[in-house]
Amino acid sequence: MSATTTGTTSLAPATRRLWTRSRGLLAALLVLVLGGVGLALLRSGDQHGRLDPRSVDRYGSGAVAALLADRGVDTRVVSTTEEAAAAAGPDTTVLVAGPELLTRRQLDTLHRATSRSAGRTVLLSPGQAALDRFAPGTEAGTPTEVEPLSPACALPAARSAGDAELGGLRYSTSVRTADRCYPSDGKATLLRLPSTAGGDTVLLGAPGILYNHRLAEHGNASLALQLLGSHKHLVWYLPSVSDPSSAQDGRRSFFDLIPSGWHWALLQLLIAAALAGLWRARRLGPLVPERLPVTVPAAETTEGHARLYQQAGARDRAADVLRAATRARLAPLTGVPPTHAHTPGILLPSVAARLPAGTETGTALQSLLFGPAPADDKGLVALADQLDNLERSILSPERHAPREHPDS
Repeated sequence: MSATTTGTTSLAPATRRLWTRSRGLLAALLVLVLGGVGLALLRSGDQHGRLDPRSVDRYGSGAVAALLADRGVDTRVVSTTEEAAAAAGPDTTVLVAGPELLTRRQLDTLHRATSRSAGRTVLLSPGQAALDRFAPGTEAGTPTEVEPLSPACALPAARSAGDAELGGLRYSTSVRTADRCYPSDGKATLLRLPSTAGGDTVLLGAPGILYNHRLAEHGNASLALQLLGSHKHLVWYLPSVSDPSSAQDGRRSFFDLIPSGWHWALLQLLIAAALAGLWRARRLGPLVPERLPVTVPAAETTEGHARLYQQAGARDRAADVLRAATRARLAPLTGVPPTHAHTPGILLPSVAARLPAGTETGTALQSLLFGPAPADDKGLVALADQLDNLERSILSPERHAPREHPDS
C-alpha cells in the first residue's frame, strides 16, 4: 500500500504540470482544425460541380449550357481523354476545363485528334505545358486580376460582345495571324490562334465568363455563346483522376493526385508550427526556488568538484578557481571594490600594504594571485596552502604567522 501511495503522489503533480504546459497548444491546434473543417464545409457547396455544364451552383456552368441548347448546340460531357479525342471533328468545339491537370501523354493524344479536325479547341487557363503542345510559340505571363476589359481586337465575337470580365493568365505569342483580345498590361487574356486545318484554338486566361453567377455581367454571356456556339456540337471535357490515361507510365503517385493548393496549405501549417514553437520556447518565467529533497554539505560539494578536476587533469582550471575565490575575499578586506578584485594594478598594492613587513614581495604576490598554473598536483596543493596563509595574514597579521608547506 505504501509503495502504491508514493507512486500516485509523485505522478500526479507531473501530470498536472504537463497538462498546464500543453493545454494552450492543444487548444490552439483544436481551433485550427475546427476552423479548417468549418471553412471547408462552408466552401464545399460553392465549389461543387465547378465548370460543370450540368451544375446550377455559383461556380457551375449550367446556365451557358442551357443558352447553347436554345441555339441548337448540344453539349456532351466527357471525363476521359479518349472520349474527348474521339469526339473531335470539323463541326465540334472541344472545351478543356482543366488543361493543367492533364499529363504529357494526355496532351499529346488530345492535340493529335484536334489538330487534324477543322473544329475549335477552347482551353481554360492553360499553363505552359499545354501551350507547348496546342500553341507553340505562345508563353503564359503572370496572372492578373479578373475585371471588365475591352476587346481591343478585330475578332468578331469579341467586338460583338464588348466589355467582358476577363483576366487571369496573360498570353503573348509570335504567331502574326493570332487575335489578341482583352489585353491587360499589353498581353492578351483571350487569344485565338488559327490552325492550318481550318480550325482554331482559343485560350482563355480565366474561366469567369462561364460561371453561372457571372454570366449576366457585362458581355460575358455573349462572348461565351459565340466562343462555344460556333459549331453544332460542344464536347465539354472535365478531366478526372479516374481516367486510366492520366497515369504516368501506367502509374500515378499519391502526390500527383494532390491539388497544387495544398502546397500552400502545408507551408501555412509549417509556419504555424514554427510560431507555436517560438511561443512555447519563450514561456520560461523566473526561477522558482524549491526545497531540495536532501541537504548536501558544502564540504562534500567541494570535494566532488575537486575530484572532477583531478580526474580531468584540469590543474589550470582548479588553480584559476582557487585564485579567483581568494582575490574575491581579499578585495573587501583590503578596501578594493569588488569590480577591481581581479585587476592586478589595484589589488596587489592594497594587499601588500596590509601584510607584515618582509612577508611577501610584490613579485611573489603577483605570482601567487595571478601566476601560471602549477605543473603537477603537488604544486596545486602548495598553491592552495600559500593562498590560505596569505588570507590568514590579512585577517590576523599579529596572531597568525604564515604557514609553510611541509614539503617545502
